[in-house]
Amino acid sequence: MKINLLSTAFVCATCLVILAGCSKKSTVSYVTSKAQILDIKTTITATGTIEPVTQVEVGTQVSGIIDKIYVDYNSIVKKGQVIAELDKTNLVSELTSAQSNLANAQSNLNYQTSNFNRYKTLYEKGLVSANDFESARLTYQQAQATVKVQTQNVQKARTNLGYATITAPIDGVVLNRAVEEGQTVASSFSTPTLFTIAQDLTDMRVIANIDEADIGGVAEGQRVTFSVDAYPDDTFEGSITQVRQEATTESNVVTYEVVISAPNNDLKLKPGLTANVTIYTMEKNNVLAVPSKALRFKPSDKLLTKDQTIEDCESPLKVWKQENNVFKAYPVQTGISNGTLTEIVSGIKEGDMVLTEISATMADEQDDASQNRNPFMPGPRNRRGQNNKTSNSK
Repeated sequence: MKINLLSTAFVCATCLVILAGCSKKSTVSYVTSKAQILDIKTTITATGTIEPVTQVEVGTQVSGIIDKIYVDYNSIVKKGQVIAELDKTNLVSELTSAQSNLANAQSNLNYQTSNFNRYKTLYEKGLVSANDFESARLTYQQAQATVKVQTQNVQKARTNLGYATITAPIDGVVLNRAVEEGQTVASSFSTPTLFTIAQDLTDMRVIANIDEADIGGVAEGQRVTFSVDAYPDDTFEGSITQVRQEATTESNVVTYEVVISAPNNDLKLKPGLTANVTIYTMEKNNVLAVPSKALRFKPSDKLLTKDQTIEDCESPLKVWKQENNVFKAYPVQTGISNGTLTEIVSGIKEGDMVLTEISATMADEQDDASQNRNPFMPGPRNRRGQNNKTSNSK
């Protein structure tokens, strides 16, 4: 198994170090760690931007001059409230012209209707030719079509006139006002943005960019904490509500957008703030845990003293405890792990001291360090205030 191979390699390396210095006295000690009730977590960090959940850009579909503006930044508006008006002079003129054309078309239709009925009666009595009758019917049908076109023109002119009055599409707060009174707006190619309205600033969200290497561990419902530079001492909490599938590539770095809820009842969070996000991809609280390296530890026969023995077991997962002069293996059942800590489901209890690694110390290690001192480093001062130099003894 991988754990046994790692343990064997570590023990062999330790043995080589000790055997290389066999002419010197050495002390072998064992590092232990206590099995404790801990929280095991795995996190991903990222950055994101805070924005309202619902945000609407208000524009206009007609061109003209801004005549009146009734709201400003941070104004609270209601749905249907008038927030601006365009100059209506040209729009009223277009509506009047369209209505006049419709009236003329309707008058012509009335005449052509009477004329067609007259020709129909005469044709049925054989007093007019079929050609004259068909001509009267065609003129009548053309008059009908003209009335329909002019009716649509009136409806269009009336709608455009209505567009000159800008109303709030939702209840909310004005975040941005992009125009001033007297400014001309043109909607020839695209709808110009006049205002930006956020629906509810107490319900915000964070759009975080997660690296492609981390996105596999991210899922809806995971707990998230984040902070903003505006309030460095505050930690805000939320949860993942959406993991978007579309990838964004910038400078050969692929990221995915993740939507995080951000309740904002105290209105501290403002649109546009940068959030430092921590996503808890795995989290389990109050579990019995030991350092993961305890599962990779294995004592070596070569490092035992004469009165020390080993009691092993056949379990692939085990931890070791030193009980007097006996190194005893205990089979365990493990749970989750974050690489540093591993959950122990069964096999040992809280407070047990488990072995994690071997530490070997040479007896004359301090003397070697003294002998290997750099000869160019200043030595201790003598009584005359001069520096003593040390030389390497051979």
